[in-house]
Amino acid sequence: MKKFFTTIAKIFLVTGAIFFIYLTYLYVQEPLVVSRLGGVLIGKKPGIPERINSGNGFVLNHNQESLTISPEVLSQAITYADDNKSHALLIFHEGKMQLEHYFMGFSEKTKTPTASMHKTVLAILIGIAIDQGYIKDVNEKAFNYISEWSDDDRNKITIKQMLQQSSGIDYPSFSINPLTEWNQLVVGDHIEEVTLNHLLKKKPNSEFAYNGINPQALGILLQRATGQKYSTYLADNLWKALAGDDAFVILDSEKNKMPRMFCCLDATAKDWLRIGLLILNKGKIGDQRVVSEQWIDAMTTPSDLNPNYGYLTWLGRSIKKTECITRKALQPLTTQSLL
Repeated sequence: MKKFFTTIAKIFLVTGAIFFIYLTYLYVQEPLVVSRLGGVLIGKKPGIPERINSGNGFVLNHNQESLTISPEVLSQAITYADDNKSHALLIFHEGKMQLEHYFMGFSEKTKTPTASMHKTVLAILIGIAIDQGYIKDVNEKAFNYISEWSDDDRNKITIKQMLQQSSGIDYPSFSINPLTEWNQLVVGDHIEEVTLNHLLKKKPNSEFAYNGINPQALGILLQRATGQKYSTYLADNLWKALAGDDAFVILDSEKNKMPRMFCCLDATAKDWLRIGLLILNKGKIGDQRVVSEQWIDAMTTPSDLNPNYGYLTWLGRSIKKTECITRKALQPLTTQSLL
């Protein structure tokens, strides 16, 4: 028995040594990426936070004496949200806040990392830029703003196809290997270069492929079209008009200062509710027009290749449960995976 445990201990020591050598090799190759991946595992940001300044915030009316939803139903909703490990549960109905509930460890000031919800905010900003004349329309070719695409097949891609995730642009496969383009995009320090190096893989408007390259390229396009930093444009044209708290985007590095626009907009639950109300009210928040009604209609219109997707926004409508939404995953990711 002693010999058995000695053998097991040796196996663990050898395995640990090999793993340590491999990690050292990866760190030598990509020290920043490896460090950031390790940080993400313990809750750190995959880059440098940059503040998005807010305004006074659209007032969310509270009136517990005139609820339109019964307390019993609200209690059931809290239980359901708690069972699903929610951070916050806000219910707004018929012009009033019916419920504002935060779970252990979270409060109304907690800024939650909200992953791909940032894509919808980016889509709103593209609409604002069109309203303001910085961009002609969605049928305009993207290479008018992204000159790197002008001399190859990417010059066929329209802004609309990027918004609908049907541009045909290639995108990196998911990988746990720190040396891959996937991790360069997610935690690297030069994401503009990584994004714009991807070539055309499919004919534009021939396949729906949900990925981070389209929105990141759109964010780059927006900065170039407006001549403004993304964080400044977001603050001045959207966040100050509706938000009650500052938010944060995540930059790739101090040198390049490129935000990750396919993810990584940290904001409070109330401000995400305000984004929802902006869409519900066709581009208005209270009496203030933020983006045109026509743009919100276009954003929420089913795309040709995926009836459950508009402009960088899932619509929550009838879907084919086995419809493939991205080819490049550990296994094909289908709409069933999102349900």
